[in-house]
Parts: sequence; C-alpha cells; structure tokens
Amino acid sequence: MTTMAPAFSASIQCRVVAAVLALPLFAAPAFATTIERVVSPGGIEAWLVHEPAVPMIAVDFAFGGGGVQDPAGKAGTANLVASLLDECAGDLDSKTFHARLERKAIELGFAAERDTLRGTLRTLTQNQDEAFDYLRLALTAPRFDQTDVEIVRAQILSMLRRATSSPTDIANLRWWQTAFADHPYGRPINGTLESVPTVTVGDLKDYTRRVLARANLKVAVVGDIDAEAVKAMLDRVFGALPAEPDLKPVANVSPQGLGRRIVVKLDVPQAVVTFGGPGIARKDPDFMAAYIVNHILGGGAFSSRLYQEVREKRGLAYSVYDSLVWLNHSALFLGGTATRADRAGETLDVIDKEIRRLAESGPTADELAKAKAYLNGSFALNLDTSSKIAALLVQLQLDGLGIDYFARRPEMINAVTLDDAKRVAKRLLDGGLLVTVAGRPEGLASTSAQ
Repeated sequence: MTTMAPAFSASIQCRVVAAVLALPLFAAPAFATTIERVVSPGGIEAWLVHEPAVPMIAVDFAFGGGGVQDPAGKAGTANLVASLLDECAGDLDSKTFHARLERKAIELGFAAERDTLRGTLRTLTQNQDEAFDYLRLALTAPRFDQTDVEIVRAQILSMLRRATSSPTDIANLRWWQTAFADHPYGRPINGTLESVPTVTVGDLKDYTRRVLARANLKVAVVGDIDAEAVKAMLDRVFGALPAEPDLKPVANVSPQGLGRRIVVKLDVPQAVVTFGGPGIARKDPDFMAAYIVNHILGGGAFSSRLYQEVREKRGLAYSVYDSLVWLNHSALFLGGTATRADRAGETLDVIDKEIRRLAESGPTADELAKAKAYLNGSFALNLDTSSKIAALLVQLQLDGLGIDYFARRPEMINAVTLDDAKRVAKRLLDGGLLVTVAGRPEGLASTSAQ
C-alpha cells in the first residue's frame, strides 16, 4: 500500500453512482472477518469475504504495471487508459454504456498508480450478471473511440495546466522528478502537457494488450455472493484476458538528491514543503517497527511529534505529516506541510530537528506503548465498509502478506520492543532528506547535496 503526498486526482477515473453510494455498506469488525481463498476452474484466484447482510457486491482488482509501463516519452499513457476503460466497450458507445450503468446503479471505475492499474466494481446483488458483463467488456473489448479519447485528453490537459500553478503539485512533482531522475518513478502518473498530446489510440491499445493479463492480476470480492458464484464470475470477467503480461523490466532504485533543498519560485502566500528520503521495504523484518516510529513522528495526527512541535507549540502550519511509501522497486519516507512564506525556514528547521532527535534517541517507552495501542485499536475502525475491505485485500495480495495477515498483525505490532524502535528509528531517519519547496519562502534557498 502506498500512502502518497497529496496530489491532484482525475475525477474522470471513477464514475460514482449516487444510488450505490447511498446504500448502507457492510461494516464488520476486521478481525472477525473470514477471508476465503477462491480459485476458478480457469485458475484465477480471488480473496472472498462472504457477507449476505447487505445485498451488494464489491469487486476490487489490480494489474501489475501502472505508470512504470508507460512508453518512453509518453508519460500519462496508463492514466489515459484508466480514464477511458469505463467510457465505451464492445458494441456500446459511451452514451449507451454510461446509461446502462446508471440505470442499474452500477459503479465502475479505474485508476492508474505507479506500479498498478486498479479497478473497482460496485453493484446490487440483483444486478450482478449485468455488472459482470459490463466489467468484462471494459477489460476485454475497450473501444478507445477517437472522440472519447480527445474529450478525456482535454480534461487531463486542463488539470495539468491547473497543476502548473498549484504549489502542492509543484513541490510534489519536483520531489519525485529529483529523487528518481532517469527512472520510471520520476515520471508523473498523469503525464505532462508535452507527453499527453503524443499518446495515440495505438499506444492505448498496446498498453492494454501488454498489461491486462491474468498472471499479474489480484482480485478481492466482498459482499452478498458465495464462493461458487465468485468462481464463475472470475472466468466470466477475466478469463478471456491473455495469460501472461508483456511487461518491461523496471530496476530497483533508491531516492537520490539526499541533502538537497530545491526551491521553486511561485508567487503564492504560502510555501508548500515536501520532504523525504529512503524508507523500509514492506517485507523487511524491520517494517513494523518503522511503521510505529513513523506514527510517532508524524503519522499519528494530533499525537505525533511533528504535529505537536509544528502546529500546537508554534502555530507554524495547519497540518504536517509523514508516511511510509512502499513501491515494487523502492521504499520511501515521505512527508509535507504548508506554512506562511515568512516562516518557511523556521518550519523546516523544526521538522529537521525533530527527525534528527528521533533518529538519535528513539521514542520513549510511553510513546511506544501509546502508538501500539492506537495502531491495534484503530485498524478495525478503518475497515468499516465493504469497499475499504476489498481494497485492503487486494493490497495485501500485492504485498504478498498472506491471507492470515489480519490475525497476525496485532502480534507483529506487540512484538516490537523499545530497543527495536530505537534501532529502526536511526535506520529510517538518519539517511538524509531531499526537500522541495514551492512558493517564496523566507530563510530557504536551493542547495546542492551536502
């Protein structure tokens, strides 16, 4: 699971049907949830939570690929594909396709991420047959009609133009471009004003041919549907896809530019700051300790050190955060804030001081105990709908964490000792930071690597 700094999103990537969102969704305690591994006759696997209490089905899925599979010089191809898959398919043009989805209160959406292309389907149980057929058409027979392509392309370009004056987008984009120069992670998922116009219908069709395949597919189903019906659905929806993807190799990489501060001049009242450095991989034995340390530093909202020092004690910013970001080929520690331009230097000094202090001394025993209690207690509260559970089940499959992760997670958290937390705090936070700032910050200037 990747928790990114805020960035503008394409609303066209997901069509929301009000009738579906108004339904009372499944809300069972996460640790009481029974997850069943289901394999179709055609060999397609899904994780299922059968919950007949509400007559609704949530299907989440992801194909390995994402923006890293964009052709060279054509950043934004995956995003354009995701934005068009629910436009028209088979013998249904865009108007007809949308009308049929809306008539049956079916929600269908797709989104491109750096490593994956993800999809969601939400339907009432009584409409499942039609919903599954529309999803099958979207995946196996997308039309990419030129008229629809140009409409969606224009929407994306409009958002990209707005992003050129957004300090949040600018700081975030410059961070990724600097940290991952000459690597696919450095390319913006949404593309650029220069790259998006060059993407052709042929590029879109080639991307779907290479990426949408059964071997790199993860599926989760939650709701009023049993295992036998899920098996039939899997072959019906995904069975006609190619068996194997044709993915370009992507190198493992660590963020570059550590020690640098990059200021992008922008005439806005606030300065937006993005900061980050190397993280710890999701399957690393130290990950859970790093997760707790991150919560203590800036991931714990009101209780975190950064929140207390930056907002509560000094009033320098409304919010400040940091998070762990794990990708297929890299791991990051990433954070950000926004502050008055005349206090930007002071704000970054406080952030840097707190990071160094935690790296050198580690958390206290009280901080560790409170973090464990919060992370154990809040987990189930964040899984209060079928949609959230389905999304997490897909992510657990992508991360290779096992179907018993819900049961093992409390033990993994409780097993972290104070010595572990102190050792991992130094490992996580002592590697140096790359900082990007958009605005006219006082007390800050661009620097070279230290």
